[in-house]
Amino acid sequence: MANVIPDKFVDLFKKKALASLATLMPDGRPQVTPVWCEYDGRQVLINTAIGRQKDKNLVHDGRVALSITDPDNPYRYIEVRGRVAERTEVGADAHIDHLAQKYLGTKYPYRQAGEKRVLFRIEPESVTTMG
Repeated sequence: MANVIPDKFVDLFKKKALASLATLMPDGRPQVTPVWCEYDGRQVLINTAIGRQKDKNLVHDGRVALSITDPDNPYRYIEVRGRVAERTEVGADAHIDHLAQKYLGTKYPYRQAGEKRVLFRIEPESVTTMG
């Protein structure tokens, strides 16, 4: 059973704080990307466009680590390590609009022509916190 996010740190997923998402390139080198994310009470959700590097990396190897630093206290953070539990296009467009509303206060404004969105659900396996 996966570790859950401690109640004391769930607020970090509700703030406008970006997460640093670490994935693995096909040759094993790490790749880190700032991402919007949320926690649904069980899994961490992120969203990207199909074909972007993080999408390719997560399809190749579903292991991830992500960290969020509290924008109000840089010495308070959470790190989540886990694996992709699901990759789906279903609901991904609505989800990116939901995240854009949280982070920007508007519908997602960066859509590219022909872009297809994908939603990743990450199952936490270990959680580390500070602060």
